[in-house]
Amino acid sequence: SALYILVQAMAVKHTMQLLPAFVFALALVLRASAAAAETIHLKFYMHDIVTGSPATAVQVIKGVVPLANDPTTYFGDMYVIDDLLTEGPDAASPAVGRAQGFFQFASMTEYALLLTANFVFTAGSHNGSSVAVLSRDVIFDTVRELPIVGGTGGLRGATGYGLLRTHSANTTTRNAVLKIDMYLRV
Repeated sequence: SALYILVQAMAVKHTMQLLPAFVFALALVLRASAAAAETIHLKFYMHDIVTGSPATAVQVIKGVVPLANDPTTYFGDMYVIDDLLTEGPDAASPAVGRAQGFFQFASMTEYALLLTANFVFTAGSHNGSSVAVLSRDVIFDTVRELPIVGGTGGLRGATGYGLLRTHSANTTTRNAVLKIDMYLRV
């Protein structure tokens, strides 16, 4: 009937008038919720030991195409890691966890790795938690970014990034100490 159509039209008009206010209120709620997320800064050092005892980075796949500037490194070389994480650059400084995963030479033309690792924390306020990283690591760049793709325990659902810097490296042994600053939103 005409009265029903008129009532429906008025309801639609009233709803359309309220829609901008509703969208604005929803945006404020979402912004406040994002601002309430805790930001955590973690700083630690990763000890990547390829040559030595105990080795914490072990080659499990040997590629077949050598890199242009290094006949000892091959596209496709893969290493599994279980690297010590410490508070300071010295391996004797207090342990905070382990980096467990792998890296693979993923470029035929440069020293670029695919790094996939879980940073498992075994001490301090994040004991029992972990952070997952999936990243491209151009190892001779001064600073490399590590996207954080998740977390567990107290860091469940973490997002953010890490900044990776080479603290020290030995090109003969291929051992390295890496400084990592992680900025997490939980």
